[in-house]
Amino acid sequence: MMRNPVVPGRPPLIRQTNAQILLRLLRDKGACSKADLVRASGLSAPSVTNVVTSLISTGLVEAVGEGDSTGGRPPDILRFKAEHGSVAGVEITRDTLRFLLADLNGEELAHSETPIERSQSTAPQICQQISKEVRELLRKKKLMGTQLRALTVGVPAIVNVDEGTVVALSALQNWNDVPLGPMLTREFKCRVVIDNDTNLAAEGEFYRGAAQGERDFVFFTIGEGVGAGIFLGGGIHRGSKWSAGEIGYLRVPAISRERPTIHKYGKLEKALSASGILKSWRGSGQASRIRSRVSRAADVWDLAAAGNAEAKRILKQRAAILADVVLDLALILNPSLILLGGEVGNHPVLLHELKTLLEGSEFPVVRVALGGLGSSAVLWGAACTAVEPAIHRLLQAGRRAI
Repeated sequence: MMRNPVVPGRPPLIRQTNAQILLRLLRDKGACSKADLVRASGLSAPSVTNVVTSLISTGLVEAVGEGDSTGGRPPDILRFKAEHGSVAGVEITRDTLRFLLADLNGEELAHSETPIERSQSTAPQICQQISKEVRELLRKKKLMGTQLRALTVGVPAIVNVDEGTVVALSALQNWNDVPLGPMLTREFKCRVVIDNDTNLAAEGEFYRGAAQGERDFVFFTIGEGVGAGIFLGGGIHRGSKWSAGEIGYLRVPAISRERPTIHKYGKLEKALSASGILKSWRGSGQASRIRSRVSRAADVWDLAAAGNAEAKRILKQRAAILADVVLDLALILNPSLILLGGEVGNHPVLLHELKTLLEGSEFPVVRVALGGLGSSAVLWGAACTAVEPAIHRLLQAGRRAI
């Protein structure tokens, strides 16, 4: 049997790979000398010198002074220029646009929030708002528009990530099959990615939150909506039609046998969401006596923690529904961790009740915990996932030099 011939790496590809290795070392180790890079990378001194020279010419690396001499000429100290470019994350919610501007190390430069007016919530109008606010953040940090290297937008909807198309967004009017990616690409001359907000929140927890080091976990967000970011094998699992994790459409036993409809809220979403919990609370006999203390679903959980009987009843009912979903996903996916996020999900009293219900299972139940990033999970996921592609594109642009 003939073996497939091994194709040797061409010099440009090898130099590109070496450049990625040295950049990663500079980002992880911080400022260091060429000799440090030789020792850490295993590359030869001439190779390191050639690649570093090219990286300096691309603007990604700079010399910041001289180190201590060991008898000869003091070595140049090099650093990764995280400020050479920036990335932006945007989160679209029912009534708010949130923004995060970060450098090429994924460190925050600026953030802001602006309301969405119902009369100004069409896709073109939202694009104009995003464009205006991102440019304002760049201006405040004295960055040029060309220094924005990537933009990632999270939306509470099913998204065709390849095409940048929002398939259906129930929270806003007339947001079905919206080509949001191409629309924003016309506004920004950089890489634009549109993704589901819960998937980005899971990415945020992986990079900076409670799921660091986990290769298989599920992030539940329970707030105005209900969804799951499924992280398997070190990356987000989106499914063949982009709808993996849309658990808000799961049928709920004893509540409904209706078929799920993509342009409406699902039955599980109605039961577990913040509005569903508030509806149950306001419909209860006790609610009128302390209604002034309850304006958010989290307030109901606070009352449950304080011993209020009606709030505890609502808590136990919702925790039982959630426990069924957690057990089902644990049996199907067997992740190492399930995280809870969102206004409803990220609350200690719900976590405690859920853990109590799961203790009786004869099957091994995964570890369940609260997310670590709170309401900023989506933005951090958007920014962190944008950094590596942005750096890669900068390297590609300078590949002739490298």
